[in-house]
Amino acid sequence: MSIQFLGMIGHRLASEIIPASGPLFDKNYIADFARAHEEAGFDRILVGYWSDQPDGFLVTAHAAANTSRIKFLLAHRPGFVSPTLAARKLASLDHLTDGRLAVHIISGGSDSEQRRDGDFLNKAERYARTDEFLHVLNKSLTSAEAWDHQGEFYQAEQAFSAIKPLQSKLPVYFGGSSPEAIEVAARHADVFALWGEPLQGAAETVQTVRAAAAKRGRDIKFNISFRPIIGKTEKEAWERAEHIYQTAQKQLAESGYTFGLPKPQSVGAQRLLAAANAGDRHDKVLWTGVAKLVSGGYNSTALVGTADQVSDALLDYYNLGIDSVLIRGFDPLNDAIEYGRELLPLTRDKVAALTRVKRSA
Repeated sequence: MSIQFLGMIGHRLASEIIPASGPLFDKNYIADFARAHEEAGFDRILVGYWSDQPDGFLVTAHAAANTSRIKFLLAHRPGFVSPTLAARKLASLDHLTDGRLAVHIISGGSDSEQRRDGDFLNKAERYARTDEFLHVLNKSLTSAEAWDHQGEFYQAEQAFSAIKPLQSKLPVYFGGSSPEAIEVAARHADVFALWGEPLQGAAETVQTVRAAAAKRGRDIKFNISFRPIIGKTEKEAWERAEHIYQTAQKQLAESGYTFGLPKPQSVGAQRLLAAANAGDRHDKVLWTGVAKLVSGGYNSTALVGTADQVSDALLDYYNLGIDSVLIRGFDPLNDAIEYGRELLPLTRDKVAALTRVKRSA
């Protein structure tokens, strides 16, 4: 079992420590950011979803036009586009990207964020809608004949999509820590995405999701997200972490922008915040300083140390059965380049060595 590395691109230069600059939809930055990930050796890049930011379908299309090998993971929220139409959009984009697309389904962890686009369902209702959305989406992407659907949230008569994905199957990523989320993942997800929890919490989630999927005769893969902070020495890495914390704290205080507003309805955010409140450091090199600063609102936990130390930490998660890692830095473009120099090849070498040992045992 190999390991995959995912990055994340934005539509302009900005982070917790870098004030936003340039046009809101910066075509040159998107292209440069995507190419940097491809040249660094990443396998796939996430394009996020926000209720007030540029459309991810178009960001993905532009990034794909400026790359040739790297794959894409497009975040998409059910509730705003019919699943039959979403299927045609995704299938078309898969052709446009030469079969490099996957979709990350997000039900929504914040009532206020959802309401900005006119969605007033509560969290439990959103997950029920997502379940139905994914059922209809899959049927649209695979059915060779027209079909009818009468559900609680969606209805369609003689639905049919002439265009199917270029791939044999469009991969579906899904995340969430609530019981409702795990049930939806067990039925539909190819990859379950976790935020960067301490090892014990991650192990519990993997076990729970895997068991739920097994009850339905399904196997599921896992992805986890971190913000690596790497130094030539351990001391240098922690000095960088402290600088990031102080800079982020100052910028957030001055701007009032939290780079991912708190998500009070998100169990995943609650778990992340609980870990942060329990202490700044966990396991070998896991640091929750920024996670606490942003109330656990998004993937904000860091792995701090030398490339060797961080790769060892990633190997611990790999040994839990998590063979895909999303990493992004606080200096987004430069960190992506830096990860490609040592962290990615070093971790891949360690995973390959571990695989050889297991095969020879």
